[in-house]
Amino acid sequence: MSLTASSRAPGLMLGRDVRIGEDVLFGAYVVVHEATVIGDGCMIEDHVVLGKRPRLARRSKAAGEIPALELGARVTVCAGAVVLAGAQVGEETILGDQSFVRERSQIGASSVIGRGSVVDNDVQVGTRVSVQTGVYLTAFTVVEDDVFVGPGALTTNDDTMARHGPQTPLRGAVLRRACRIGGGAVLTPGVEVGEEAFVAAGALVTRDVPARAVVMGVPARVVREVGEEDLLERWR
Repeated sequence: MSLTASSRAPGLMLGRDVRIGEDVLFGAYVVVHEATVIGDGCMIEDHVVLGKRPRLARRSKAAGEIPALELGARVTVCAGAVVLAGAQVGEETILGDQSFVRERSQIGASSVIGRGSVVDNDVQVGTRVSVQTGVYLTAFTVVEDDVFVGPGALTTNDDTMARHGPQTPLRGAVLRRACRIGGGAVLTPGVEVGEEAFVAAGALVTRDVPARAVVMGVPARVVREVGEEDLLERWR
C-alpha cells in the first residue's frame, strides 16, 4: 500500500495512478487508493475511503477480478463512506454517510444509497433507485430502475446459511422496475419482486411477488393489486 499526502485538502492521502477530474472537492482526511478514477465535479466528504481492496476469508465466494473503482461525474460520497476497488458508481449518485459499497457492484446514475446501507459484492443497482437508511443488499442482488427500498430492509442469498459446497451458487433477490420494498422487510434467497409491486413494511417474502401485487404479512401473501393511480408513470 503506497499513499502520498496531498495538499488539496487536510489529511488527504492519494495512491498511485489516481485520476481526479475537474472541480472535485475533498473533505478532511480522505484516503484514495491506487488507480481510483474520480469524475468531474464529485464531492468527497470527510473521512471517506475510496478504492480499498477487499480482504476475503479463504473460502469466500466473493473472490474474483478487482478492477479500479470508478466514480462518474458529480457523484457525492458522504462522510465516513467506504467504496471498494472494483465498484462502479454512475453520475450524480449519492452515497450516504457511512455507507459501504463492495467490489464489482454497479450503481446507476441518479441513485441514492442511504446512511449506513451496504451494497455487497456483485450487486447491480439501476438508475434513479432510492435505497433508504440501514438497508442490506446482499451479494448477487439485482435492483432495476426506479426501485424504492425502505429503511432497514434486508435481502439474503443463502438458504443453507453456509451449509453447502462450493459448487452451490448464491442467489440474491431480483427487484424489478419501480417496485417498492417497505421498511424492515426481509427477502429470502432468489425471490423476484415484480414490476410496480408493493411489499409492505415488515413482510417476510419467501416466494416470488407478481407484477403490481401488494403483499404483506409473515410469510407475505397477496392482498390486492396496485391501482392505476399509484403507478410510477402517474407521478412522473
